[in-house]
Amino acid sequence: MKHLLPILLFLSAAACTQVDAGAERTLRFTAIPDHDARFLAQRFANLCAFLEEDLAITVEYVPMSDYQASVEAFKNGDVDLAWFGGLTGVQARAAVPGASAIAQGAVDPKFKSYFIANAAAGLGLGEEFPTSLAGRSFTFGSESSTSGRLMPEHFIRTATGQAPEDFFGSPNHYSGSHDKTARLVEAGTFDAGALNYRTYDTMVAEGRLDPKRCLVIWTTPEYADYNWTAHPSLEERFGSGFTDRLQASLVGLDRPALLQALDRPEGLIPASNADFSSLDELARGLGFVR
Repeated sequence: MKHLLPILLFLSAAACTQVDAGAERTLRFTAIPDHDARFLAQRFANLCAFLEEDLAITVEYVPMSDYQASVEAFKNGDVDLAWFGGLTGVQARAAVPGASAIAQGAVDPKFKSYFIANAAAGLGLGEEFPTSLAGRSFTFGSESSTSGRLMPEHFIRTATGQAPEDFFGSPNHYSGSHDKTARLVEAGTFDAGALNYRTYDTMVAEGRLDPKRCLVIWTTPEYADYNWTAHPSLEERFGSGFTDRLQASLVGLDRPALLQALDRPEGLIPASNADFSSLDELARGLGFVR
């Protein structure tokens, strides 16, 4: 028995080493929770399978509780790849030198937000910023959302010369996600709100939102938004050139059902950090990035 003990200890250590090594070969990715968590898990399950097949590695989707948790997980190296909004992508890349935006939806360089209102508020569609929103109850999406907070706040400040708190006459409210913003405005909990135009259009198309009760009253100018951002540690863990392979895999994704599930049926295109330079400047100017 005494002779067996060192052997058992050796085998135990070897087994742990193999498990750890395998864990290091697992690509973990996440996404900002801009929709219901269950919806996101369904969306990204098939992407795991695709990337595993295409790259011959193990891939795991890691759900997050909120936008900042996604940024922190990326910053700490707990995830290697993330589907960020424009602002969270800027924040993550600022926190991790060498991180790079590698892909985006074909629609993402020209993204936009909708300002929406409950029908009972008596506000109609217009081409100019709706200054009649002054003093109304209003909700943003997540506090760190590009299309649900940062850009809407930017346009509010530009059009009115006021911070949102002053324009609406109350502290900012954050629903937490785009679909929640739509439901709160539809229910009349808030007179109005701002959200990702894709979410609104999809909810209406799927019959999950009544456009007669929840109206679009203004569409913002275009800006760059969502992106896949890769952690620089990928090169060390998976070998030189892996980030390029990962980018090629994402951009080459041509399965209609999977692209539809990712809400990017138009496909993905290459991205770079330079694509978000103007957003980076705006975020820093408003104090979202330091």
